[in-house]
Amino acid sequence: MLVATDAYWKLARALLFRLEGERAHDLALRGLDLLHHMHLQRLLAAPVPPLPTRVLGLDFPNPVGLAAGLDKNAEHVDALAALGFGFIEVGTVTPRPQDGNPRPRLFRLPAQQALVNRMGFNNAGVDALLRNLERVRWRGVLGINLGRNRDTPNAQANADYRHCLERVYARAGYVAINVSSPNTRGLRDLQAQAALAALVADLRDSQERLAARHGKRTPMLLKIAPDLDAAAMDDIAATLERTGIDGLICTNTTLARTGVESAGHAGEAGGLSGAPLRARSDAVLRGMRARLPSVPIVGVGGIASGADAAAKVAAGAGLVQLYTGLIYRGPRLIGECIEALRARADTTHAAGPD
Repeated sequence: MLVATDAYWKLARALLFRLEGERAHDLALRGLDLLHHMHLQRLLAAPVPPLPTRVLGLDFPNPVGLAAGLDKNAEHVDALAALGFGFIEVGTVTPRPQDGNPRPRLFRLPAQQALVNRMGFNNAGVDALLRNLERVRWRGVLGINLGRNRDTPNAQANADYRHCLERVYARAGYVAINVSSPNTRGLRDLQAQAALAALVADLRDSQERLAARHGKRTPMLLKIAPDLDAAAMDDIAATLERTGIDGLICTNTTLARTGVESAGHAGEAGGLSGAPLRARSDAVLRGMRARLPSVPIVGVGGIASGADAAAKVAAGAGLVQLYTGLIYRGPRLIGECIEALRARADTTHAAGPD
């Protein structure tokens, strides 16, 4: 079955890569929905082994999740979950619908197993996302990634995040506060110490009120950029120590072009994801783990093999997420990452304490 699924994926990828990136993305998701509806998803994905994991006070069937951005409007959750993910993160969602940046805005760099995107939080708005979730039958851990509308100034950004948090709180397994996309002008300025302190403190207050109202506490994570120096990481860590946070997601896409300088689309504006991001993302993960030793971290950025996933965990992640690697490697990557994490856990357990 593994050989068959890999062959089917390679054929599908070859056909999809003949199309413009965003069109291929939409067509692939519609095709996945069709296979799921016909109970044929195993043509693309063999069953994955369990690897129960508890992080953030939540139980995951395995620690390998789908990163935000692939299913912005939560239109394909059931089909994506059937591939074997331990959790799914949808969004980024904003209070109001918005078109995002002009097309074309998604570019492949196949030789480097990378993508450049400048999507700009294109989504149908938080109310549409919640309507879509009413139709979802899967009941696994669902993360919802929150952002601000592009025409909302940073001075009023807190209200956008608070509105989305209030709307999704009851439905989310966890929420992710996205202040690190490079494709919404000024958004990364919210990572600065004063702005971040005000935003997180505001949202933490809302989180506590919502927990009392709904009788459940939904964890809140902060998603940060890979383009942070030591001083910026110091500031973020100091801020989060004061305000508190349930977890971090390390990291979003990068503005750097290290390792892809000669690629055909390297000059396109936007965030770079995929294999060339791995070293930079891992460095920020290690840096934040050293600064915040008890805060759970989700590692994302550059995972193209099981070894890459194991390296994220070795750097301090409790969970990992896939996106660009999935596009190049296909659903087989999910099981490969689970097996690598199982092998690492077995080795660590056998070694015992230092």
